[in-house]
Amino acid sequence: MIKLSDAKPPRHATSPAELTRAALVRAALKLFGRQGFDGTSTREIAAEAGANIGSIAYHFGGKEGLRAAAADFIVETIQAVAGQALNEQAATAGDPEAARAQLFAALERMVGFVVASPQAGEIVQFVLRELSHPTAALDRIYDGVFEPAHRRLCLLWEQATGEPAESERTRLTVFTLIGQVIYFRIGREAVMRRMGWQDIGAAEAAKVVAATTDNLGAMLAARKGVGMKGPRQ
Repeated sequence: MIKLSDAKPPRHATSPAELTRAALVRAALKLFGRQGFDGTSTREIAAEAGANIGSIAYHFGGKEGLRAAAADFIVETIQAVAGQALNEQAATAGDPEAARAQLFAALERMVGFVVASPQAGEIVQFVLRELSHPTAALDRIYDGVFEPAHRRLCLLWEQATGEPAESERTRLTVFTLIGQVIYFRIGREAVMRRMGWQDIGAAEAAKVVAATTDNLGAMLAARKGVGMKGPRQ
């Protein structure tokens, strides 16, 4: 199984100012997700980041700018994680077997990050709040991650099954593929209690991969009579 729990966005802070900026973004991501935008003060964010409160205005112009920067961080992080799995679809054109293999790889990669990465918890909390009360930050996340990633997965589905990428059925099918992975993050506590797990680490995530790729294999088989199974761990 691909281990992505330590995945980082492509840009790395090096100077003291960049380190402070990065710390503020991570603190905002954590606190906005946990407490909400209105329930989090700039003083709390600065304290969490170990920074001077004035650095928020200096780097971001204020609290709203910091929320936008947190959204951009999410986009960069997920693009870095998903890019390899989703940007190779051109090589699968005209090759259903290759497209199916790429779908399995993309699903495994999603589980590796969303389910097993501690960082994903903060990202999902932030996004869930934005989905409940949309702001311009959600627009940035939707345009940067949701819509393009969903389109790429739909295209892979078309290449794998022959069903049109932008048909209603394909778009809904892809949402179900993504949704089953996301549940293991948002329902994490319930899953651990029911499964008797103390945590969801690499071993548990491998079992989630086996279950979700079995589901994908069954869906593909129902479409094309292909009995392909996902990678067993």
